[in-house]
Amino acid sequence: MSNNHVYVKVYENRFVLKKLGDGARPVTVVADEPFTTTRLLVGQFAAAERALARGMKELISNRWLSPRPVVVIHPMEKIDGGLSEIEERILRELAAGAGARKVALWLGRELSDAEAKQQAASA
Repeated sequence: MSNNHVYVKVYENRFVLKKLGDGARPVTVVADEPFTTTRLLVGQFAAAERALARGMKELISNRWLSPRPVVVIHPMEKIDGGLSEIEERILRELAAGAGARKVALWLGRELSDAEAKQQAASA
């Protein structure tokens, strides 16, 4: 099951997803519709959810019964002063809506694959 962890970095109107533990290359998904607003990294929830779901579908194998992944979601922009409770909830629900069975939210420097796996394991 540990090979079913995904590290998602959230940027303005795009996601960079990486499946951890299998040497996979990152997948970058640019939203068809902008989801970032002037004040919020994710201000348009439905557009962000569609883009992230598209990236998850591309990243995760198409096996019919493949287990849902554990996702570490990491906002990379618009985090000055930390996140509000609402922003944290948006990111968690975004990942869950895109197919995550568990979600770990990370704030801070970019994680290595090993560090991201540790965060996923503690979700």
